[in-house]
Amino acid sequence: MVSGIYSCQRSLAEITELIHTALLVHRGIVNLNELQSSDGPLKDMQFGNKIAILSGDFLLANACNGLALLQNTKVVELIASALMDLVQGVYHENSTSAKENHITKDIGISTWKKQAFLSHGALLAKSCQAAMELAKHDADVQDMAFQYGKHMAMSHKINSDLQPFIKEKTSDSVAFNLNSAPVVLHQEFLGRDLWIKQIGEAQEKGRLDYAKLRETIKAGKGVTSAIDLCRYHGNKALEALESFPPSEARSALENIVFAVTRFS
Repeated sequence: MVSGIYSCQRSLAEITELIHTALLVHRGIVNLNELQSSDGPLKDMQFGNKIAILSGDFLLANACNGLALLQNTKVVELIASALMDLVQGVYHENSTSAKENHITKDIGISTWKKQAFLSHGALLAKSCQAAMELAKHDADVQDMAFQYGKHMAMSHKINSDLQPFIKEKTSDSVAFNLNSAPVVLHQEFLGRDLWIKQIGEAQEKGRLDYAKLRETIKAGKGVTSAIDLCRYHGNKALEALESFPPSEARSALENIVFAVTRFS
């Protein structure tokens, strides 16, 4: 043990980061059907896609090799299930991505939270649980670690979704995800029919005016409700940490929560 951390736990953290990076690389793959002439030569994009796929696969292969070296069946099972959750979550994201005329599917915040956990929370939550398993802690401690990872990841995801709406310097032309937490909450408060009407009113010459739609959403309850939801998950993460004795490590984890739940 070095600085209170087992070498196997350090290896697990590296494996988790490898998987996360591999996912980001794979998400960088470009949809060639949506390319415009201003995006660059088609051959360059095709080559870039191949490199992204190979690079992501290489990172995942190294992560799997590292998992095997840990020689802990339960940890392998946990991380494997997190990978399955990631794939399922990305599939749901793509199936509910913006369709024709920029109109999203009708999903409520409960459905959004389930999908967000799969694509953004499962890996951290199960990695936290696996870290406790490597240290031979009992099921109750493992569950508290899982709860911390889950709520911390959800809070971070909502904070990220909020950035286009709370940043002082945001380019008017920058697009934002129409399935993000503030937008989903805005739609839920407003109702499906009025939301579709607002999207229609924000379109000019067949293109969506994100600046106009952003101001419309900021005028509603979606943004403030998303901030409240972010703080709710942050408080749940802090509650889970109370099960652990006071330490420098616990303080560091608490500071991470404070960082993502602090809004000026």
